[in-house]
Parts: sequence; C-alpha cells; structure tokens
Amino acid sequence: MKIPRRLRGAAYQAFYRLPHRVRRRIVRLIVPKYLVGAVCIVRDAEAPEPGRLLLLRQPPGRGWGLPAGLLKKAESPAVGAARELREESGVVIDPDELTPAIPNAIVHPKGWIDTVFLGTVPASTTDLVVDGGEVLEARWFPLDDLPSLTPNTALLLGTYGIGPRAARQTP
Repeated sequence: MKIPRRLRGAAYQAFYRLPHRVRRRIVRLIVPKYLVGAVCIVRDAEAPEPGRLLLLRQPPGRGWGLPAGLLKKAESPAVGAARELREESGVVIDPDELTPAIPNAIVHPKGWIDTVFLGTVPASTTDLVVDGGEVLEARWFPLDDLPSLTPNTALLLGTYGIGPRAARQTP
C-alpha cells in the first residue's frame, strides 16, 4: 500500500511529537519480535585438515548440535556465546578470542536470530564437561565425518560451507 508523501510526513511529525515512552510502545507493538541467540562453532586447534568440530547431543538426543543459547538481557553476543560454550561443554574461551563468523547473524524464518562466533581450542588439553541434563554428551567430530545433525545445525553449518547442507561448488 502506497501512502501519499504528505500524509506519511504528517504521520511522522505527529509520531515524533509523542513522548518517548509512548513512541517506544507503539514501535514494540508494530515491529516483529525476535529472540536473539549466540552460537559457537569451535574447532580443534590441533587437528589436521579438514579439522574437527565440537558438537553436543541434547535431549531428546536425536541429533548433534552446536553450543548455543539465548542471550541474557543487555548481554553482548560474544559474551553470551562464551557463556553458553562454558555452560554446555565446559570449554572456556575468552569472548575477545571469539571471531564473528561472516555472516555474523543468521535470521531463522521462525522468529529468532543467531549471532555466530568461531573459536579454536586444543582438544587434547581441553576437558569436555556436560551436566547430563541440558547436554547429554559433548564430542569432537572430524569435519568430513559428521554425525546426524539437528536440522537447524545442518542449516547453520551449511551457511559456512560445513556439513551435509554446505553449498556445492560448481566447476
């Protein structure tokens, strides 16, 4: 629907005359809402090419996924990614050592956004610790022999050229 320019201008002027709190509530009612999460793609720093990837099996345990979770209110994405990685696998990486993936944000059609970060740790000296509740198992897998992945993990990794959904390059 095309709104005439003058009418649109008058609407904006009226909107900006409203108190900030009222404007904010109107925007929150109209604009779509998204949950924002943080995901870590962690590779084994010692593995020969093509490398190994840290994956988690969570209930109900039908597929393997990446360390990930929702951001806390006002938490920066890198801090949230490092927190989720530590909570779910026991792996500690300083948020400053995480590299934003390119693209850094993946918008999922069902209403959430994942911010994605890359990291590496030496698997031989990194203990994997899971709680048995939220995460059943954590393991390193060769990139050329990944287990059955959850659909969201397969889609996300495919964006970065990893796994069964990786874009096939044509010669």
